Amino acid sequence: MKLLFAARLLLAALILGAAFGATPSLAQQKGEPGRFDYYVLTLSWSPTYCEAMGERAEPAQCSRVRPFAFVVHGLWPQYTRGWPESCVNPAPYVPEPVLRDVLDIMPSRRLVLHEWRKHGTCSGLSATGYFETVRRAYDKVTIPAPFHRLDDYRMVSPGEVEAAFRAANPGLAPDMMSVECDKRRLTEVRICMNRQLGFTSCPEVDRRACRATSVVMPPVRESGRGW
Repeated sequence: MKLLFAARLLLAALILGAAFGATPSLAQQKGEPGRFDYYVLTLSWSPTYCEAMGERAEPAQCSRVRPFAFVVHGLWPQYTRGWPESCVNPAPYVPEPVLRDVLDIMPSRRLVLHEWRKHGTCSGLSATGYFETVRRAYDKVTIPAPFHRLDDYRMVSPGEVEAAFRAANPGLAPDMMSVECDKRRLTEVRICMNRQLGFTSCPEVDRRACRATSVVMPPVRESGRGW
């Protein structure tokens, strides 16, 4: 009798969980490569990373040899709720030509390899196919002209940055992106895309957006110029 009662309770919990979206699918539990709902293209404001990391920053990105503004942090497979990661361990090898070819938009070998291991292996694509998709996703997004470079610190509101990206990218709606920040600086802009790399709604990503009224954008690094 007790076993029957426990079984009924478990069944009721599963039904309620499914009704409210609380029960993850088998693919979500396992992180099965190729099983996801959409991508998040994450664009990092490179000057914030360089300023925040200081001497620990990646030299290739922050040495002032090449001044970087928005760069690709990653292209992340996502579920409607939650996300997979590190779906293949060990991750397959990334050919050297593939790695080199993406350094203009992901200016760190360590970042490229990290993103492949953590996120790319969940795409269901080969390393070549994944980084080709990263490139195509990046090319789909127009960076607003005011953010191609900044020569000095600039205070902005997250809403201002979002509006600029929406104006530069027809079809990009408020629930298809988020602007991220740390305690005082703008860190990233995240844009949601379907498998065909069209803009798509992502309420969960939008809910995690920066809630600050204003944040600072550090300037793009120049040769011979400090912070």
